[in-house]
Amino acid sequence: MTGGDSGVLNRLAVAGVLGAAGVAGVMFAPVFGLPAVLLPVLVVVLVVYGCVELCERFPVLGAFRPAVALFGGVLGLIESVLFPTTIVGLPTGESISGIVKGLTEGWQLTLQSTWPARPEPELVLFVPLAVLVAAVLGVELLVRLNKPLFALVPALAVAGLAQAYHALPGAVAALAALAFAVPAALVLWAGGRTASKSGRVSVMGAWLALPTVVAVGVGALVVGGLDPVGRDPYRLKDGYSAPVQRNRISSPLNEIASRMADPDHEVFRYRSDRAVDRWGLVVLDRFDGANWSSDVRPRRLGVRLDGPTGGARRDAEVWVDDLPAPWLPSQAIPTGVQGISPLVDQDTGTLLLDGDVERPHYQLSWAVPQTDPDALLGAAVDTKARGGLGDLGAVPPDIAELAGRAVQGLRPSFQSALVLDRFLSTNYQAEVGKDLPTGHGWPQLRHFLTKSKRGTSEQFAAAYVVLARLNGIPARLVVGFRGSSQDGGEHVVRNGDVLAWPEVAVEGVGWVPLDPTGSAAAAGPARPDLAGVAAKAREQLPTDSELRPPKLPDPPPPAADSAAGGVTWPRAGVIASLVVGGSLVLWLVGVPSAKAVRARRRRRRGGADGVIGAWAEARDRLRAHGVPYRVGMTTRDLAESAGEVTGERTRLPMVRLAQVLDMALWSGMPTADSAASRAWDEVTVVRGALRSRGWRSRVWAAVEVRSLVPPREESRGRGGWRRSDAGA
Repeated sequence: MTGGDSGVLNRLAVAGVLGAAGVAGVMFAPVFGLPAVLLPVLVVVLVVYGCVELCERFPVLGAFRPAVALFGGVLGLIESVLFPTTIVGLPTGESISGIVKGLTEGWQLTLQSTWPARPEPELVLFVPLAVLVAAVLGVELLVRLNKPLFALVPALAVAGLAQAYHALPGAVAALAALAFAVPAALVLWAGGRTASKSGRVSVMGAWLALPTVVAVGVGALVVGGLDPVGRDPYRLKDGYSAPVQRNRISSPLNEIASRMADPDHEVFRYRSDRAVDRWGLVVLDRFDGANWSSDVRPRRLGVRLDGPTGGARRDAEVWVDDLPAPWLPSQAIPTGVQGISPLVDQDTGTLLLDGDVERPHYQLSWAVPQTDPDALLGAAVDTKARGGLGDLGAVPPDIAELAGRAVQGLRPSFQSALVLDRFLSTNYQAEVGKDLPTGHGWPQLRHFLTKSKRGTSEQFAAAYVVLARLNGIPARLVVGFRGSSQDGGEHVVRNGDVLAWPEVAVEGVGWVPLDPTGSAAAAGPARPDLAGVAAKAREQLPTDSELRPPKLPDPPPPAADSAAGGVTWPRAGVIASLVVGGSLVLWLVGVPSAKAVRARRRRRRGGADGVIGAWAEARDRLRAHGVPYRVGMTTRDLAESAGEVTGERTRLPMVRLAQVLDMALWSGMPTADSAASRAWDEVTVVRGALRSRGWRSRVWAAVEVRSLVPPREESRGRGGWRRSDAGA
């Protein structure tokens, strides 16, 4: 940077580059929360600007500016984010290790987490480090190459990465685009004035840059707020999940009989101010005919999870004594865990221990959907729920026939799910004592359903799920423990409380637990939460002779303003908006780009063709600025016409260009390349004169389309050219 106006403009341009990088970094706020990213990003921006000023004051450091800025930025992050790893503010090996881990692993650990992710240094550091790299690259492109537009590219890359992590929704995306456009405009204005000899920003450069910045904002708005196919926007984390040591995982379903044989052994204890009906360990939704398994998709649990709108909140403190790793007692919709950092499957609520923790102790918060027995009894099942209608292996023929009889031919609904629950609890008996039956494959289930009709909750739950799926009812198997119906106090859960139960997916409610063995009610008469509502709904179930198919909600009628092809007006409006927006961006980008390409092609020519190309370029630029042109006008006529519209500064270079054109066409001598150079020098003077016009005139000249089409020329006398040259 130098003194005077140029130094001020350079500082403004550098501030714009750093501001754009900072805004791009803050776009990660939905991933970590605004406070977690704002401070480290602000530290990076301020430190890099200070390093740039330092190198300007001490020119000997100028050649090392990137290294100085990177070092300063890393040191600033250590002091602000990793300060606990320092010794009296001095970085240690642990500090350097934290920076390296944040750079190499932070991005992946974040993708493996639920959002907002925990603002731990090893996760959040990759964001300010990305901003640091973008800031340093942007400053170097600006200062060394004098390329304001290219200096914004690193910041745009960070903004694009933020959108790939989490697309900002509607109004927030528009606000973010505006926030990015302000420093970007500062870069283009200050950097353009510094780079231009005339002290003015290139119209072509501005109109190539502006649509780029606008496109980022429009793209964020479209991806985040508009979804023509009704699905959630794509996010990078959709393809990532936290790794689990599969060799450590055992199925709690296989341990039910052995736990019931030693009923008094303590498993865990909990304290809650409200009654807890049951605790889940694992959801099993895959069945191949022999074994049940879990399609667990764990993520590192972030700060919190969102529960259903209007749901009740519950809390409990849990002490685990004897459970097989990695399972932890949980609820269907956990919203937060304090004390440990577990993995969680958001679709099932399963909690898994991450690492080796002896006797885990944690506070669990969860949400419970609210409904009533009448609404539940008439509800439809959710056939799209994950894992609800999974495979069943090779189904024995007699089991398929039994499944139809169990629900009396009713169509899939929560009422038919309750009918199946009643069928099992009425016609089958829960086994207690010693020599308990084990197994949950088709041989054991067939024996249970058709012969012994006695079993533990293992056989009851597995049988319910397969019979429900055969009737089109989405169901899954859960293994866990009974809770207590008593409010408040500390409760001990023992082996004898082990329980397997089915859950049915209900539209608008979620997964509703059932209990075909009736053993969950043994703890007392009160049945809280969804389990209690389901039990009351079953009490209201008509007798078998009175059963009628429930009246399910009618499908919504087609909208009166639907299009013929089934495209509703809202969908058509989205499509129309995309078409209009795309056409607008294509116009703003395509027209200036086409003119730039045409000018470049003309300038590459030499000799007489180069002179003609210069004339055609000057003519089309004047036409774009509203100078009248008609067939039959000579170059001198156009010069006079240009003088009347744009002033004397364009008339004189056009007169000189006419002289060069006459010499090239009618001298009878070969035209040297130097003549083409002189002609293009006059075009440059014309362009400089046109830049002095008002910004509205320059903007319109950049995007108007008429001058892209060459006028129809005919062979003329002195001062004109042949028809074959019209497309020059």
